[in-house]
Amino acid sequence: MSLLRERILSTATELFFSRGINATGVDAIVAEAGTTKMTLYKYFHSKELLIIEVLKKSQEDLYAWLDLGLAKNKKPQDKLHHLLDLIDEWIKAPDFKGVSFIKASSEFPQENNAIHLLSSEQSKQFKLFITQIAHDAGVKEAEVLALQLALLIEGAM
Repeated sequence: MSLLRERILSTATELFFSRGINATGVDAIVAEAGTTKMTLYKYFHSKELLIIEVLKKSQEDLYAWLDLGLAKNKKPQDKLHHLLDLIDEWIKAPDFKGVSFIKASSEFPQENNAIHLLSSEQSKQFKLFITQIAHDAGVKEAEVLALQLALLIEGAM
């Protein structure tokens, strides 16, 4: 990924989290990133595509961080217990600004909107992530536990 594309993506992420997605215009993003609209649109053909890329990158970063934290545990049962500790650590971090798929779904509530569809899919993937951890830990009703934990975690976020 080019450094300029990465800077635009990083700037958009920061502004979307601090100001809100709909409240942040392309002009603010390019001004903060020190670039031009033409350059932004070279990498992201629309604001909607930029938002989608921010959501994807945020989700990738979340899973990479969780995987790294969970890898310290050898036993699957320990991973399940440690997951909540990691989430607690993340939420209490001074730079925590929320979760991208939760923010996006609240700002784009129309069910047929591409951003809403992606945020809904990311929420489902988060539940599947928890389900897999619970399944590996030997939980008999892993899907039920995962749904309960996802609701608690998303509510806390």
